[in-house]
Amino acid sequence: MHDNYLGLEEKYSKFSTSKIVILPVPFDKSTTYIHGTNKGPQAIIQASKNLELYDIETDKEIYKKGIFTAKEKEYDTFKDLLKDVSEDVLNYLKQDKFVITLGGEHSISLAPIKAHQSYYKNISVLHFDAHLDTRQAYENNPYSHASVMARVKELENTSNIVSVGIRSMDIEEKDNLEPVNVFFSHELFENDNWMDKAINRLEDTVYITFDLDVFDSSLMPSTGTPEPGGMFWHQVMKFLKKVSLRKKIIGFDVVELCPIKNFIAPDFLAAKLIYKLINYVFIKD
Repeated sequence: MHDNYLGLEEKYSKFSTSKIVILPVPFDKSTTYIHGTNKGPQAIIQASKNLELYDIETDKEIYKKGIFTAKEKEYDTFKDLLKDVSEDVLNYLKQDKFVITLGGEHSISLAPIKAHQSYYKNISVLHFDAHLDTRQAYENNPYSHASVMARVKELENTSNIVSVGIRSMDIEEKDNLEPVNVFFSHELFENDNWMDKAINRLEDTVYITFDLDVFDSSLMPSTGTPEPGGMFWHQVMKFLKKVSLRKKIIGFDVVELCPIKNFIAPDFLAAKLIYKLINYVFIKD
C-alpha cells in the first residue's frame, strides 16, 4: 500500500493534480509531560490507510479531489521550523492548494497559521484544545507548546482567536483571556446553544488548529497531556459541520497525537477526524 495519507494510488496522490496537501511536521522539542508527538504524523498516515474512502454523511468520495502527502522534514530548532514550514505552506497556498499540517507538538501550528494569515489577511483562528496555550513563555521558552496561541495573537492579520473545549490553564492566562471568545469545556454539555455563539464570533475566513487533547481522555488518551472532561466525537463533528456551512475554512492542523504502542484506536480517530473535516470543508462542492 502506498505510503501516503489514505494509501492512495498515484492517480489521486500526485502533487500536480491534487487539491489537498498533507504536510507532516514531526517536531517534539518543548513537550513537558509525555514525549512522542514526533511520531504522531506517521501514526496518522499509517492508520488512515484503513479508512473507507466513501463518507456516508456527506455522500462524497472526497479523495478524488487528490490528496498529496509531502515528505517529513526534521528540524533541530523551532526557528528553523517556523521559517521553513511557513514558506512551504505559503508556497502551497499560492498554487491553490488546501493545506493540512500534521504535528508534532502544538507549537508547530504557528508556522501554518503565519502563512495563512499572510495569504488571506483578515482571518479568525478556531482553536480546539484542552489548554488555553497563552502563556507568554513556559520554562523560559516563548515558542513552547504552552505559548503557541500567545504567539498567534501577535500576528498582524489574525483578527481573533475563538477557543473551544478549554478546561486547563494557568492563573496568569486568566488575566489575558477574552471571555466572549473562550468556550470552556464544562459549559458545552447542557445544550448546543454555544455553537452558534462561537460561530458568530468568527470572521468569514477561518483557520482551524486542532489539538487532539480537546477530546475527553477516555476517547483520546494518546496525547502528551490527557485531560478528563473533554469533548466527544459527535459533538465535535456537529460543530465542525456547522462551521463549514457558515464560514470558509481555509486550512487546518491536527496536533499532539502521542501514539501508544499497540493501541491504534486514537491514531485511527485522528485520521478519520482529518478525513471528516476535509469532507466538511468541501461540502458545498
